[in-house]
Amino acid sequence: MTDTYSQCPKCGYKLPQSLPASAACPACGIYFFKWVQPGCAPVLPKVDDESISNEEDGFFAALFQPLEKMDAITFYGRSIVLALLVIWSWFLFGYDYRDGEIGGSFMHNILLPIHEAGHVLFRPFGEFMMVLGGSLFQLIFPFGIGVAFILKNRDNFGAAICLWWASVSLVDLSPYIYDALHPQLTLVGGGTGAEDGPHDWMYLLITLRQIDNAQRWGAAAHVCGGLAMLLALVWGAAILWRQRKQLDRQIESV
Repeated sequence: MTDTYSQCPKCGYKLPQSLPASAACPACGIYFFKWVQPGCAPVLPKVDDESISNEEDGFFAALFQPLEKMDAITFYGRSIVLALLVIWSWFLFGYDYRDGEIGGSFMHNILLPIHEAGHVLFRPFGEFMMVLGGSLFQLIFPFGIGVAFILKNRDNFGAAICLWWASVSLVDLSPYIYDALHPQLTLVGGGTGAEDGPHDWMYLLITLRQIDNAQRWGAAAHVCGGLAMLLALVWGAAILWRQRKQLDRQIESV
């Protein structure tokens, strides 16, 4: 056992200077004292109050960790994807939520089958949940995939893209919510909520006694969705920035 490390015991990265067991490898992010080889017990370093404080922030820091290994082609491919999403986000958020302009977008065509599947999945939980299930499922479906990216694949960039997807889903719902007060949107059946009976958000807001505030809720959903889109894109960019520095170190070590 050792109290200092000159080389990472996991990835083999040679450190510019020796670091204590409580430190983390700048290449792969593993804390040295957590790396356990077969038949060995972990090194438990002596830590001061400042080290304990850093450990408490470890979960949030981990959300910005890049993948341990990535080739240049994959990195630049992800960078291009992020750049395209930035441009697409500008158009998606720019659609007028007051007249349902986003309903003619390609993204809406992706979200619509997920929305309809949500009604079926939540049917066993009663009428209110069945109606809410369409909107709820198009939000939690991409969010759930993002959680899986973090827990299973340790792929924070993939999770950031899923957060962006969930955020666009909220932007996509905002015209539906806004329309509840004076229904004009053309629904899947070809009519409007006024012609074919109350649509989802007419029913939901009437039940919750919030129908008079429908336009406020629709505007709020649009703004919150846009802010979440921005957060997701910034998160993805921060991860790629760290991935680029790690890629440079990998190239230097070859």
